[in-house]
Amino acid sequence: MTPSNLIQRLNQLPNWVQLIIVLLAGCLVPLSFAPFNIWPLGILALSVFALLINQQSLKAVWWRSWCFGVGMYGLGVSWIYISISGFGGAPAPLAVFLVVAFVFFMAALFSLPFYAFGRWFSRHPLSLLIAFPATWLISEWLRTWLLTGFPWLFIGYADLTNWLSGWAPVVGVMGLSLLSAFTAAVIAHLIYHPTKTRNLLLGGSTIMLMWGAGFALQKIEWTQVSKTPTSIAIVQPNINQEDKWQVDARMTTMDLLRTKTEPLWGHKIIIWPEAAITEIYSQALPFLNEMNNKAADSESGLVTGIIFDDQEKQLYYNSIATFGKAIGIHHKRRLVPFGEYVPIEALRNVIEFFNLPTSIINLGPEDQYGLKVDELMVSPSICYEVAFPDLIAKNAVNSQLLISVSNLGWFGDSLGRHQFMQMAQMRALETQRYYAYSTNNGPSAIFDRKGKITAQTNAFEQTSLRSEIFAVNGSTPFMRFGSLPLVAMSILGLVLLRFFGKKNPN
Repeated sequence: MTPSNLIQRLNQLPNWVQLIIVLLAGCLVPLSFAPFNIWPLGILALSVFALLINQQSLKAVWWRSWCFGVGMYGLGVSWIYISISGFGGAPAPLAVFLVVAFVFFMAALFSLPFYAFGRWFSRHPLSLLIAFPATWLISEWLRTWLLTGFPWLFIGYADLTNWLSGWAPVVGVMGLSLLSAFTAAVIAHLIYHPTKTRNLLLGGSTIMLMWGAGFALQKIEWTQVSKTPTSIAIVQPNINQEDKWQVDARMTTMDLLRTKTEPLWGHKIIIWPEAAITEIYSQALPFLNEMNNKAADSESGLVTGIIFDDQEKQLYYNSIATFGKAIGIHHKRRLVPFGEYVPIEALRNVIEFFNLPTSIINLGPEDQYGLKVDELMVSPSICYEVAFPDLIAKNAVNSQLLISVSNLGWFGDSLGRHQFMQMAQMRALETQRYYAYSTNNGPSAIFDRKGKITAQTNAFEQTSLRSEIFAVNGSTPFMRFGSLPLVAMSILGLVLLRFFGKKNPN
């Protein structure tokens, strides 16, 4: 079947069949991420999506965009069911309803920019080459901040394992998404216009140049690595999520942390995961003072997640606190709706999921100064913050090491924990810094400045990790400029195309 016949056959299919095709294309996107890492499926999915919204009516573009989003989120964030039902106490039918509602809502957010694509660009001769990748980038950018943001399933994460990864320190994950979307758009354009030899040559050479440059950029060292290693240890307590916040389990948890850390004293940095201590800061002071003395005596810096209570302001924060040779405190700046705060207080009495023990958290201030272990400057983050590339990049500028603490128990043994770890690897690559990734249930890991795993624990094991990291100095281009230049370029490209581009005579 020739490309022209393919387009003709696609257009002849009933609309409901085309909606099913685009829904299935959306399902391919999560398969390009961890743990599958079949990155060509992401390019294929976007190519099919681009073909099915090109030269279409506004109504068709919007519905097909929404269906693509339903497929992408329906498979990609299916793990939310575990959080709501398994640990949130919601009955199965209600949990299914809430997950479906969330997927439909996220699909609608995804499709918002494509409404503009359908309104002004879908019938334009350059809709595929310019408007489609620009619209894709804007869709991802909106999801980083609109309604507090849910920056999940960015197609650029699939590029962590291919040549385009060389661009990550330059343009970040959304820049990789733009390059992936452009690659898919060129493929779709060549299928749509197979007889135009000039398009074939120009499009093919552009893709080769772009991917070849990515391979070359992998060799560039944007930052400088210290030659002196720093010893580091991570405790992975693997506490059951169902028991974690039970009152009678708190002393057991502290005894476990004490026992697991005893052979690790002497490492320069020791990390416990998010909310490792299941008492609020003021109530846990006797235990914290004990650990502070142990850390100081052994020349170690202890870094732990804990709920910090500001007694003067009567506020609670999901925080990282430090002891011994480490100084500083960090309050989480990006909170998980319902998990850490409830947008509508009346919902607290509906089901247990809306009244979790951790749903009392306040937003930490944007400007924080990081942590310090001896002379080593550390940029910390807590769980959900890892999903925000510009936030991590901005705070890494004056740091030499990245640390994050997480509790992945909410995800169970699902795609969620794999996707989350892949996002952390991308943060290491974007900033070209070593990254200590501490989780409650695992895997916990150390990434080098290329995002490669140098040490790792197994998931769902009570264990510890001992390794070495290296301090890193210098900044990548992405740390200095972030994603906004690409967003501005995409918006400008759409504006120029709208008002000055050649119109399709049809």
